[in-house]
Amino acid sequence: MEILVCVKRVPDTSENEIEINSDGNDIERDDLVYSVNEWDNYAVEEAIQIVDKVGGSVTVVTVGDDESEEVLRREMAMGANNGLLLTDDAFEGSDGKGIATILKGAVEKGNYDLIMTGAQADEGAAQVGGMLAAMMDYPYASLVNLIEAGDGKLKVGREIEGGNQEMNEIELPCVLSIQTGINEPRYVGIRGIRKVASVEIPELGAGDLGVDAAAIGEDAAKVKRVDYFMPDMGEGAEMLEGSTEEIIAKLIEYLKAKGGLK
Repeated sequence: MEILVCVKRVPDTSENEIEINSDGNDIERDDLVYSVNEWDNYAVEEAIQIVDKVGGSVTVVTVGDDESEEVLRREMAMGANNGLLLTDDAFEGSDGKGIATILKGAVEKGNYDLIMTGAQADEGAAQVGGMLAAMMDYPYASLVNLIEAGDGKLKVGREIEGGNQEMNEIELPCVLSIQTGINEPRYVGIRGIRKVASVEIPELGAGDLGVDAAAIGEDAAKVKRVDYFMPDMGEGAEMLEGSTEEIIAKLIEYLKAKGGLK
C-alpha cells in the first residue's frame, strides 16, 4: 500500500512561551522551538504500522520553506520511506483551501492508495483533510482512531460525540484525518536521524505541481486572520463539595443564579 502522510512544522508549545507580536496579528515567532504537529506524528506512526503489516511505502509531505525539511527528516528517521517538500514563494499566505490545493498537486504526482493527515494542525481549523478529499473526490473520514487494512478497503473507527465509537468501511483510495491516541508514536533516536541526514528530499514548486499561482497564496485566500489576542484570565474554578445530592443541588442553584436554568 502506498501511503502519503501530510505533516506540518509548528511551534512546540511545550518548549515555548507563546506571546502576541507587536502588530497583534500573529504570535511572536523569533527564537521559537519547532517540531512536527502532534496529530501528524500519530498519522505517520499509523502509516508505518500499516505498511509493516501489508507492505508498501510511506511518503511524508509538507508545505513550507527550507526549514520545514527538518520535520520530514524527523519522520523519515521514525520510519517513513520518502520525503517531499512543497516550497514556493507563491504558497506564502495560503489559507486552508490553498494548502489543500497545493497538496492535491502532490497527490496527483504520485499513485497513492491512502492519504493521511492529522485531525488538525496549529491553526485548529481541522479543514485541510476534508478539503483535500473533496477536491480529489475521495471518500473521507475524520477523527479516526482505529484502522484495519483489508483488500481494497479499510475498516476505520471514529471518535464521535459522547465518547462513542463509530465503525465504517471505506474504499481506497481515500483520505483519513487521524486522532491522537490511535497508537503510541515510536521514539526517534540519534542513529535514525543520522541515517537520513544525507538523503535527498525532492522539492516541488507551483509549476512542478501544475498548480495555478492565482489559486493559492495570500491574494487567493478567502480566510484571513485579522486579529490575535490572549483572552482575559477569569476567576479560578470553584470546587463543589458534599454528597452527590448536595453537589447537584448546589449546581442547580448556580445555574439558576447565572441564568442557565429558569
